[in-house]
Amino acid sequence: MSWEVKAPRFPESISEGTIAAWHKAPGDTVHRDELLVDVETEKVTIEVFAQESGRLEKILKDAGATVLSEEVLALLEVSAAVPATAQQAVSKQLAPEKAEAEKAAAAEKAAAAEKAAAIDTNTSTSKAPRTSPAVKKLSAELGVDLETVEGSGRDGRILRADVQRAADDAKRSERQASIAGISAGEAPPVGEGGEALTSIGSASDEARVERRVPMTRLRASIARRLVEAQHNAAMLTTFNEVDMSEVARMREKYKDQFAARHGGVRLGFMSFFVSAAVEALKRFPAVNASIDASDIVYHGYYDIGVAVSTEAGLLVPVIRDADALGLAQIEEQIVQYSAKARDGKLSLEELAGGTFTISNGGIFGSLLSTPILNPPQTAILGMHKIQQRPIVVDGDIVARPMMYLALSYDHRLIDGKEAVQFLVTIKEMVEDPARLLLEI
Repeated sequence: MSWEVKAPRFPESISEGTIAAWHKAPGDTVHRDELLVDVETEKVTIEVFAQESGRLEKILKDAGATVLSEEVLALLEVSAAVPATAQQAVSKQLAPEKAEAEKAAAAEKAAAAEKAAAIDTNTSTSKAPRTSPAVKKLSAELGVDLETVEGSGRDGRILRADVQRAADDAKRSERQASIAGISAGEAPPVGEGGEALTSIGSASDEARVERRVPMTRLRASIARRLVEAQHNAAMLTTFNEVDMSEVARMREKYKDQFAARHGGVRLGFMSFFVSAAVEALKRFPAVNASIDASDIVYHGYYDIGVAVSTEAGLLVPVIRDADALGLAQIEEQIVQYSAKARDGKLSLEELAGGTFTISNGGIFGSLLSTPILNPPQTAILGMHKIQQRPIVVDGDIVARPMMYLALSYDHRLIDGKEAVQFLVTIKEMVEDPARLLLEI
C-alpha cells in the first residue's frame, strides 16, 4: 500500500513553498516520525515527518520545486518496512550479550567513520556541507566553494549570509592583490585585443564592489505584502505620546517579586501595551475587524501579533486569546517567540492569523515612524524609544520618560475619530495602569 507524503497545510497568508532539501532518497527505509523533507515558505522552513513506516517509493517534487498547500510530494510504500513500534519491541527482547555486542560494534563503526572522515577531509570525496538548494545555487553563481565556508546556522548549516560573506571576502582579497600588483610595477592585464585592462580609480581608492543576489522568499514576501498594503488600503496614521512614569515605577518596585512569583519571567513594557490594546479593542470593535471583499468581519477574539525582528526579516508571531492572559503569561510568550524566531523554529500556526499587531521600533532607537498595516488587519500600533523630554504638569515644566505612539489604520473601515479615541484609550491605560485592573 502506498502512502502519500503531502506538503503541510499552509495558512491563507502563504500561497506556496519550495522544497529545500530531501533527507531520504528513493528506496530508503523510513520509520514513523522520521524527518523526510524541508519545505521553505515565505515565513518559515517546515520540517515534514513520516506519518507511517515504510520504504520511500518515489519522490514527486525534487529539491527546488515549488509546491502548493497539501500537495503530494512523494509516495511511501508502507508494507516495505517494519513499523517503528514493532522494531522497538523487538530490540527490547534482545539478550544482554547481544546488546553488548551490538554496542561494541557500533562503537567500532563510529571510530572507523570518524577516522574515515578525518582522512576524507583531504580528498575530493569529502561529504558535502549541510545546506539548502537555494544556497548551493547562490554559491555556484558567486563562485564560492562550499567546502571552504564555515556555516553559522544550526549544526553548522551553511546559510546564504555565509556564502555572501565568503564571496565578499574573496573579492576584497582579489582587489587588494590587484592593487598590490599595480603598486609593485607589474604590467597591467591585457585583453583579447591587446588592450590594457585597468581598474577604475587609483590604487589607493577603496574597492567599489557591487553584488547582486536574489531576494530570499521571506524578503520577497515582505516586499509584496507591504506594497499590497499601501495599494489596497486607505492607510492613515495618527500620533500621540504617553508618559511612561507610572509603568516605569511599577516595574522598578515589583520587578523582583514579579520574577520570583512567575518563575523568573521579567516584567517588560510590551505586556502593558498588549493588555491596553485588548481593552481598547473591546471598546472599538472596528479596529479589531478585517475587510473581506465587500464584507466586514468582526472578530470576537483578541489575537495580538507582536513583530519580532530576525536576520531573515520581520516575523509576527501571534499571542492567542490575549484577553485571557495576565501580564506574566504575555511576557512569557513574547520571550518564547523571540527565542524561536532567532533559532528559526517558529511554526506556521504561531505565525498565522492575528487581529491586531504591535510593532516596537523603539528597541532599535526609532523615535517616530509610521507602521504599515499587516493585511488583512485594519490597524497596527507602533511603539517607539522612551526618551526624557520636558512636559508641562500642573503648570510646571518637568522631565518625564515619554514615548511617541503611532496608529496606522485603514480609513475604509475606521474613521479618524475612532482611531484617535482608540489611541487615547491606550495612552490613558498605560499612564494609569490601575485602569487595566479596574477595566475603566
